[in-house]
Order: sequence, then structure tokens, then C-alpha cells
Amino acid sequence: MAINVIAPGLSTTVQDLGRPGYYNIGIPLSGGMDRYATRTANLLVGNPEGAAVLEAVFMGPELEFTEDAVVAVTGAELPPKVDGRPRETWTSFMVHKGQRLSFDYLKKGARAYIAVSGGIDVPVVLGSRSTYTLGALGGLEGRKLAAGDVLKRGMAASAWEGRTIPANLRRMSGSPAELRAIPGLYWHRLTEAAGKNFFADTWKVAPEADRIGYRFKGGRPLEFVPRTPPFGAGSDPSNIVDACYPYGSIQVPSGTEPIVLHRDAVSGGGYFMLGAVISADMDLIGQLQPHTPARFVEVTMEQALQARHDRQAMLHKVRDWLGAKAVS
Repeated sequence: MAINVIAPGLSTTVQDLGRPGYYNIGIPLSGGMDRYATRTANLLVGNPEGAAVLEAVFMGPELEFTEDAVVAVTGAELPPKVDGRPRETWTSFMVHKGQRLSFDYLKKGARAYIAVSGGIDVPVVLGSRSTYTLGALGGLEGRKLAAGDVLKRGMAASAWEGRTIPANLRRMSGSPAELRAIPGLYWHRLTEAAGKNFFADTWKVAPEADRIGYRFKGGRPLEFVPRTPPFGAGSDPSNIVDACYPYGSIQVPSGTEPIVLHRDAVSGGGYFMLGAVISADMDLIGQLQPHTPARFVEVTMEQALQARHDRQAMLHKVRDWLGAKAVS
């Protein structure tokens, strides 16, 4: 059972829910940037939620199927077509042997998740099939797809076509996108006015936005409390002595343009971090196109935990709707 890659799209990689547990030795989480869409796509076709899918950025691939399979496309509104005939997103549909799956132009969002019954069967590396391209690790030979590649499929225990996710369970950001964040260990380095300005300003996603991190521009530069730099921090007031970078941390080199670190980010360095975007909103960042307006919204730890609970409740609603059990 195989899928032939006729055209790879702009940047299509194999991803699952990632490889936690190796961040301390510099290997990032990887995995789908929109975990909700990754899980939902798998649920639609009857896969375990952690099965490997294809993550397509801005432009979808063209795939030829050598066996019948059930497919679902979630996340970005990247309309699928089977032999040129339109199919719905967030809905499972059949692709028969010899047919080709392709995609129309992107209408909304940035990353689409393509689940195939049985999952994409590539070797498991450090507990995950996810691609980490900078480290040439996982996925298909540690890289994005190329024309002529052949993707193996796993065995499908069960698959259903014609299942759909209702509109109220299709999570996408508003405009401007609101990204909830908690001030962090280095917040005291900012002046009171700079801290207020950061949350008051409307930012825009810069063109430098990828799996490593999303840069934001357009807000006022940060001002720092004067200090004598500690040994090892350097002269730039935005630098610190090297520290760990949590997933979702917001670093601000030279105090000008914040960068939110994402699934393939490095695990430490010497850039100032003013806080972190909460886990419940990291999926939304992966769906933001360049030049999209966004605001950072300050929340407490209690509010962040409630947001995580609400996100998990939304996923439970999807499982209940589809009559599925949680299987990672």
C-alpha cells in the first residue's frame, strides 16, 4: 500500500504529535504545529490520534493512490480535489486506487493536515515519525517531500468516509489573532511602560514565520531597566546569560521584534524572554499567515490552565461527535 508523490507542494512534511523527552539534549518537540487539527484529521479517518499525517504549508501536494484509502484534510482551508472534483475539508472522503488527490488555492490559515487511513508509515525515530528538517531526523529521510517519493501506508483497522466536523468545532483564529501569554522570569528587565506597550500594541506576523518560530513586527520597541550586564550576557540590554527556552517562549532580540518559538525551535540561548504564549494558543500561531495582525493578551497561570482545560474539552466533543476513543 503506497502513495506516489507527483508534486510535493511548497513544504510538505510527515508529522505526528511529536517527540517529547529530548529537549534537554537539544532535540526539539517537532510534530504538527496545529495539534488539534492533527488529532482531528486522524479521528475522521479512524486512525489513532497520534498517527503520522502530512503537514502542508500554504500549498498542497499532488498524490496518486495505489490502493483505496479514506482521507481527511483539516486545519487551513486548503480545498482538496479528487481527480479534479472538489471535496470538503474537515470531512472524510474516499480516494480510490489510481485516483489523484490535489488541492485548490489556500483560502484561510497556513497549514493543512492530510490524514490517510492507516497513517503514513515511516520509521519511528526517538519515539516519533515527525520530521525535524534542521536535524535531518525522522519523517521521510529527515526532509520535506519531493516529487517521485513513495509514501507507505500503515494497516487501517477501520475507516469511515462521509464523517464531518461541525463548524463550531473547527478552531481558527479571529482577526486580529489574540495570543494569550504569561509574563516570565525576565519580565522585571522591562520598564513598566514597555510592559504595558507590549500588550497594548497590535503586531503583524513577519515573513520570517516557520516551524522554528514566528517573528512579529510593528509594535513599539522595548525599553529595559538600566543595569550592569552580568558576566556572559554581553553588552546588548536584551541579552541574558544563556538559559533554557521553553516551548512557546517569546524572545525579543535587541528589544525590537518578538519571536515566539515553536515546534522545531532550539532549546536554549542568550536572548531575553519576556514570557510565553500559553499552550492552548500555540495551535493558532501555526495557522497565521505573514502580515496577519495579532495582539498578545496577558493572562494568569489560573487562566492559562482553564484555557488548556477548555481546549481539551473541545477535543472531547470531537471524540463524542465521532464516537471515538482517545488513542494516541
